[in-house]
Amino acid sequence: MQYRIIVGLLVTALLTVSGCQSGSHPHSHSNSLTYSHTHTHNEADTEQKPQWLAGDHHIHSHYSVGWDKSVNPPRPILAGDAHYSTPKNASMAARHGLDWMVTTDHGGPNHSKVNLEMAYPELKASRQAVPQVLQFYGMELDTPGARHSSLIIPHSDEEAHQLFHIEKHYNRREVLHEITRDKESLMLEALADMQTHTHKPVVLANHPGRTAIDLGHYTKVTPRELRDWHDTAPDIAIGMEGAPGHQANAINPDGSIDPTGIRGGYDNFPTMGGFDQMTARLGGFWDSMLGEGRRWFITATSDSHVHYTDGRTDFWPGEYSKTYVYAKKTYESVLENLRNGRVFITTGDLIDALFVTVHNQRTGDSADIAEKITATPGDELLLTVRFRDPDGVNFNQENPQVNRVDVIVGDITGPLADRTEDLNPTTRVLQRFYASDWQRSDDGFVTLTMPLRQLSASSYVRIRGTTNTNELEPQIDPPGENPWHDLWFYSNPVFIQF
Repeated sequence: MQYRIIVGLLVTALLTVSGCQSGSHPHSHSNSLTYSHTHTHNEADTEQKPQWLAGDHHIHSHYSVGWDKSVNPPRPILAGDAHYSTPKNASMAARHGLDWMVTTDHGGPNHSKVNLEMAYPELKASRQAVPQVLQFYGMELDTPGARHSSLIIPHSDEEAHQLFHIEKHYNRREVLHEITRDKESLMLEALADMQTHTHKPVVLANHPGRTAIDLGHYTKVTPRELRDWHDTAPDIAIGMEGAPGHQANAINPDGSIDPTGIRGGYDNFPTMGGFDQMTARLGGFWDSMLGEGRRWFITATSDSHVHYTDGRTDFWPGEYSKTYVYAKKTYESVLENLRNGRVFITTGDLIDALFVTVHNQRTGDSADIAEKITATPGDELLLTVRFRDPDGVNFNQENPQVNRVDVIVGDITGPLADRTEDLNPTTRVLQRFYASDWQRSDDGFVTLTMPLRQLSASSYVRIRGTTNTNELEPQIDPPGENPWHDLWFYSNPVFIQF
């Protein structure tokens, strides 16, 4: 194929790309945020301690190609849909505070060869060029019977051929007539296949509510479908993007605001505080999954194709959205703790650390984010929320402040008879804390505590915080909203079993 001819020269040239980042960001950023990140890694280092590591699992390179359909088979056109090389993306991820990232190009006819013969060699070169960022191999799966999902391949000697196998056999657009593959049963077959792999991937539904045409009115991605994924492969299909990418859709190249720009490209039913309705709606789809006792987790990504200063709708990886995983800085630890939901997400660098702990004062046991604690009626449960609101500017040269923290709980009642359900009516805000209720310690942390006396049945507790003092619940984002002025963070849940 024609695209194979240039691969050797291209990869060699790309080794120098990471030094070409100056001038590519709208402002010269001197970030005074105090991160706990380290910037070296060693797979053999078992002594390092877990820490909050920021990342992004939805990033496109120029191997998200266009297609020349005047020939048969169609010919890939480099940079047809996304513009930047993997080393460029990695260097910008490092510049914007990321410790890990995933390259996720979407496909097309025979795109599996593009990934294997071009994108993968470039990824290996990028790992050498930007070693401070863990760079996973993956793709944005053109999901049969749905739309898109992030497919993250574990770091191993088999990673290239593992992705080639999955894309070749299951990617919806891998064949010329994709309608022949556009069926939910093929996605379930793919998940069942992945479940047998020695190195198990992770699958996260991308922008799941973007095709919804109203609140709770889903089309291509439905609650029943996501339940089927999770039932088929519960340690592979583990969650969804809570905050989608394309958040710079309302920002013009010169930094001014486009009054018609819609956050996330959610043209049918908008985002809410920059979050997908499946996450943002209190007592909505996410809460219905948690109410079944499912370990179904949320993330935040850039979905970076082309930066808004270059005329499109995106932030750089890490510039606006971050997914924090509590892990050691190794490929294995990051992926396994992402899989297990040890995650919180934030926009605009509102916070950079979050600990949510439920302590049973009778037994002495404790559980943190994504963990489970056992209790009996009458036990005294104490919730401790500890977060760091860094005293420094973000990448919009502003120092946002957390103005409210919400403690959200819901009952766990078990599997629902109606698999199309997207509501959990037991979900409620148990307590709202305001900035006047706390003081920040010298290390930047705020600590909040409260007893969970109201709980007497199996439950989950999750935390949400915001700069927004005008909305008790996230409201529909209007066209032309400046995303930097509506910032939120969300934790994944702690489970309490009675």
